[in-house]
Amino acid sequence: MLKRKIDSYLDEFYKRTDKALLVTGARQTGKSFSIRQFGKSHFEHFVEINFIEQPDAAEALKGAKNSQDIIVRLSLLTNIDLVPGKTLIFFDEVQECPEIVTAIKFLVDEGSYRYILSGSLLGIELKDLRSEPVGYMDVKDMYPLDIEEFLQAMGVSEQVMERLRTAYEQKQPVDDFVHKKIMELFRLYLIVGGMPAAVQKYLDTNNLKDVMMEQQAIIRLYKRDISKYDKDHKLYIDEIFDLIPSELNAKNKRFILKDLNENLKFPRYENSFLWLKNAGVALPTYNVEEPVVPLKLSRSRNLFKLFQSDIGLLACQYAEGIQLRIINDEKSINFGSIYENVVAQELNAHGFNLYYFNSKKQGELDFVIEKNGHTLPIEVKSGKDYQRHNALNNVMGNADYEIPQALVFCNENVSIDNNVCYVPIYMVCFLKKETLGDITYAVNTKGIN
Repeated sequence: MLKRKIDSYLDEFYKRTDKALLVTGARQTGKSFSIRQFGKSHFEHFVEINFIEQPDAAEALKGAKNSQDIIVRLSLLTNIDLVPGKTLIFFDEVQECPEIVTAIKFLVDEGSYRYILSGSLLGIELKDLRSEPVGYMDVKDMYPLDIEEFLQAMGVSEQVMERLRTAYEQKQPVDDFVHKKIMELFRLYLIVGGMPAAVQKYLDTNNLKDVMMEQQAIIRLYKRDISKYDKDHKLYIDEIFDLIPSELNAKNKRFILKDLNENLKFPRYENSFLWLKNAGVALPTYNVEEPVVPLKLSRSRNLFKLFQSDIGLLACQYAEGIQLRIINDEKSINFGSIYENVVAQELNAHGFNLYYFNSKKQGELDFVIEKNGHTLPIEVKSGKDYQRHNALNNVMGNADYEIPQALVFCNENVSIDNNVCYVPIYMVCFLKKETLGDITYAVNTKGIN
């Protein structure tokens, strides 16, 4: 069974709060499986209502008048006893019954049972529902297995992971044998990716052809969802989705609208791009005019790169035969777009907003993110010339930007050159957002109370 980070998150969440939890993400990322395993192992009674498999459930709950009415109707939809204080109720595929998200406020208030919800972003704007039960429900996004989860699935011990983490944090080289082995596993990740079904298929068979068949099935599922949920724009969305690999392989990797239709302007396509983003299927990375915080203020709305949400699906979309060439580390392959996609996927999973910087005078940076109140420039290098980065030098040399450090992800071991740190590409898994501790501030009201 695959170990996921969300497993410990669910355990901690249900210990510290009485609120409900909505787990969102693209299809096939393992949401339902993780919730099911958690519910059955942590509660004496676990009830699952799937609004796709049980369409009558959505109809039954739509007409409920209050929380007690919902609970009565739930008891008729399941043969599992609803025991107060000992039951977790799981509403799956909530996009088919959005009313239940609104009703969660009243169910949590009633207090007899615990609740967890899940839904795919395909075809729905879950953000429109998030504001409904404020204070009664949290939202957790789930993604394909990240690099760290994948390495653990492949048998890399926690002890080795901790040594790698320490090397990243202290900017010290990794043992050469360990570095080569992790790079080999990283190349495997480029092929298998992080979709749980594909990872499990590899663990079961070690057959990359079987893995690719699983990935192709997921892509077909995505395409069916495109045609099902957005009939008005399905041709645009489908075409954009199919063009992601070739656009990433282009020299500047930016999405060029004329490749779709020379006569159509961005506003006509914007909803299609947003649909893919909200579906969790694609990751837009927007250009910023200046690499200064806050980056959002200088974001260009219609100038962006578009990455796949899962590197394995991207590899599957490329020409057949690339899998073995990646495993063999063939130098003829352009790893640039593949490496960048991994970095985009990992940064997104860690909660970073994705941006890049491009200037005619200074050049282009692959990524810029906000970390510790500063801009952190990131370059991704797949070749031996990883120390050549004119754009990065130009930006770091610009005093107006006040950038303290830069990262270059590459194939080589850890090294530092002034304020530029070179780290192995797999160490992007350790680049995390800072977490704030408790912030206490007591106001002295003496004399005014």
